[in-house]
Amino acid sequence: MEFIKCTEEHIPPVSKLYADTLSHLEATVNYPKWTKQYPSEASVREAVGRGEQYACVDGGRVVGAVVINDDPRGDYTAGEWSRELSEGEYLVIHTLAVSPDAAGGGIGGFIVDKCIEAARMSGYRAIRIDVVPDNAPAIGLYLKKGFKPAGVKDLKRNIEAIPRFALFELNL
Repeated sequence: MEFIKCTEEHIPPVSKLYADTLSHLEATVNYPKWTKQYPSEASVREAVGRGEQYACVDGGRVVGAVVINDDPRGDYTAGEWSRELSEGEYLVIHTLAVSPDAAGGGIGGFIVDKCIEAARMSGYRAIRIDVVPDNAPAIGLYLKKGFKPAGVKDLKRNIEAIPRFALFELNL
């Protein structure tokens, strides 16, 4: 498996991965409360343009995707963090998805490991994330990887369906 920074050529397969994941979530349990607006081809295109979209590729096929940057896209000052850090000192993981037909094969863990590696190599002091509070699969993955809870807070994103987010951190 490879973890790659996406380019224009990856927009179609990454967009398809997110669309397939959303279809699966809608047919089962939509833990992250994703919609057709996000993640979408437009959001993938924007993330690729900013150099923030990554993919997990296995045998030439995109089997996972994630956006990483240092923008919390909300009020992370609300968190009960164990260390006081400013924006830019921590990496944030967004929109992690694994292809439904590859779920359970360790791809999510592989992606998180690669995000941790990228954060260390770039000199970040921590990784911080926010998750829909009842997204048990994501929370289980992050806890397994050593992330610690930092409260359930309103990040002032004005998303009616998700008024509060569960926050987690991994200090590096």
